[in-house]
Amino acid sequence: MPTPIDQRKKPASVKIHVSTGAGVDITWSDGHASHYDFHYLREECPCATCNDEREKKLAFTSAGPASAAALPMFKPKPSAKSANAVGNYAIQFTFTDGHATGIYSYDHLRTICPCPTCAKTFRDPTAS
Repeated sequence: MPTPIDQRKKPASVKIHVSTGAGVDITWSDGHASHYDFHYLREECPCATCNDEREKKLAFTSAGPASAAALPMFKPKPSAKSANAVGNYAIQFTFTDGHATGIYSYDHLRTICPCPTCAKTFRDPTAS
């Protein structure tokens, strides 16, 4: 039996500001409003390649010496070149760094909402 959809994770409106680079604004069915910068979305890409890279980075920094966190080379913050709807459940972005494989479901977007309330509600394992 499929898991019922959490109605809080259904968007009421979605505005994607590719041309201005302002990011994505979503108003959810429960009235909560979320804003996502494109840089934040790129860092939170849900694709398998990015998930693997995050796991490797986490393992390296937690096991490696403090000097392993050397200053990174300057890279401009990625922005979105385009955005496309994926059915009625997700958005796919093409970023200025060439990355385009992540499909951001609305479920994922609500889970990664950068506000403290959503962090506690959707990401805190001790919250129920």
